[in-house]
Amino acid sequence: MGERNKTIVCCFDPRSQRINAFQIHEWIYECLQIPEDDIRIIQIDGFKRHVYIKFTEEQSMSKIIRATGGQKEYKHETGEITQVTIEIAGLGVKKFRIVNLPVETNEYDFRTSLSKYGVEKTIRQETWAPVYRYKLHNGILIAEMRLKMHLPSHMAITGNDASISYDGQP
Repeated sequence: MGERNKTIVCCFDPRSQRINAFQIHEWIYECLQIPEDDIRIIQIDGFKRHVYIKFTEEQSMSKIIRATGGQKEYKHETGEITQVTIEIAGLGVKKFRIVNLPVETNEYDFRTSLSKYGVEKTIRQETWAPVYRYKLHNGILIAEMRLKMHLPSHMAITGNDASISYDGQP
């Protein structure tokens, strides 16, 4: 699976009016103020209302994330204002599985270990499928969080080596 490197994604509200490629280019120039030399590719996913901007340098990408605070506005010709979320591509809200932790693992310690990677939304214990006789927890945690950086595939949580996996994980 390909990983988007040095790329931000600008997520326009899917309920807002559609905007065309020309308007997107002008918004990038006027609102984000990104010099053309800093951009390698602009890719538009009209269905999702996402605009991917690939940078030539990692520093340029980081500068835009810091400058915008992850949020900007787009003003339509009608005067309607749309909020645009700006984040590093491949991050955002992810649902992932954590395996190999003892069931006795303290939830506070688990949450604290993950906190530097993003903002937790939900954590639940997975149970065996109905086809099995015992409808008990199977030792796998399912978590959902808004990532600010990718999670490693293995990490120590309270001295235990946990395995973590999710779609798009590098």
